[in-house]
Amino acid sequence: MKSATGKKVLVSGASIAGLSTAYWLNKLGYYVTVVELANEPRLGGAAINVQGEALASAKRMGIFEQLKASRLQLERLEFKNADDVTEGSMVLQDEEALLSNDIEDIEIERDKLVPILVDALRNEVDFLFHDRITALRETADAIQVTFDHEAPNDFHLVFGCDGAHSGVRKLWFDNEPEYVRFLEHYFSLTIVNTSLIEENTAQLYNVPGKGIMLNAYNGKSDIIFWFFSEKEISYDYRDAEQHRKMIVEQFAGQGWRTAELLEEVKQAKISYFDKFCQVRMPSWTKGRVALVGDAGYCASPAAGVGASLAMTGAAAVAEALEKHDGNFGLAFQTYNQKLRPFIEEVQANALTMLSDYFVPKTEEAIHARNTQGIPF
Repeated sequence: MKSATGKKVLVSGASIAGLSTAYWLNKLGYYVTVVELANEPRLGGAAINVQGEALASAKRMGIFEQLKASRLQLERLEFKNADDVTEGSMVLQDEEALLSNDIEDIEIERDKLVPILVDALRNEVDFLFHDRITALRETADAIQVTFDHEAPNDFHLVFGCDGAHSGVRKLWFDNEPEYVRFLEHYFSLTIVNTSLIEENTAQLYNVPGKGIMLNAYNGKSDIIFWFFSEKEISYDYRDAEQHRKMIVEQFAGQGWRTAELLEEVKQAKISYFDKFCQVRMPSWTKGRVALVGDAGYCASPAAGVGASLAMTGAAAVAEALEKHDGNFGLAFQTYNQKLRPFIEEVQANALTMLSDYFVPKTEEAIHARNTQGIPF
């Protein structure tokens, strides 16, 4: 393929941020290559929300109806005590909202959204799977990229869309460790192929500093464990058995359905484990490199809008490039300035949601949350 601009760009990461960024850059006429460490686009993960500017972006991409067709219908959140008694509940979507054409947000399974994005890119961009960037060197008119397997190549721009543990951020940005802020909590996600509670319902149980959530949809259930830890814990984020032991140690002997859910985790294994963190940077760009999504401004899962931030950021950086006719210096400056107030608001809200509503630290705070609900 020949690019309309004659300029090649590289996107690192075939996740929601990377696929969305690739889509918009291709529409601008760039020749796009996506490099991904895994053997295929990443499908795993809990259900996600697409809302606000991300939903508007989906409409412009022409994928809104596909998202709508795969929309989950989560109706109710229940707050449980140790005896499995519901102390309070919240209606998340009533029948009128589910039938309405005025949709403000769409909850969708990640493994439904990612294929939709991939399909929108079919035959439009190149993919390099099972590979990664190992070095970057900027020259006067390009950025030279060295790969683990592929031969070195020059690109006009590079976009790091490779998540909170971004390899691009570690390679290219100074003082990188300072940008990842530990939020004193850890979490695990396990997805089992059975409904452990009533379909389209979520349940939340807490003791001070710990929480368990169940979310049932489409014949499966998300099992999420959260716990508070003032100090960071040393662990290998690739070692699933180590993660399981940590969760068992934290939650053994707790009430409600904890023993049953720990057994489910043992059988199904943890599909994701990590610390809660936020990525806060003074600039998401440096030279010819820009970060999009969690790589530049992870708000943590407590925000509940990681996919939306990824899609919003992808559209924002492309709009800035279009506005400045490809002048990446001016475009990246606009990208940093225009999106930052929104990102800072989302990150601040995530801190409140995590400490006050998802993992309250006292029995009194848990009771208040159970009876008053969560201000989504």
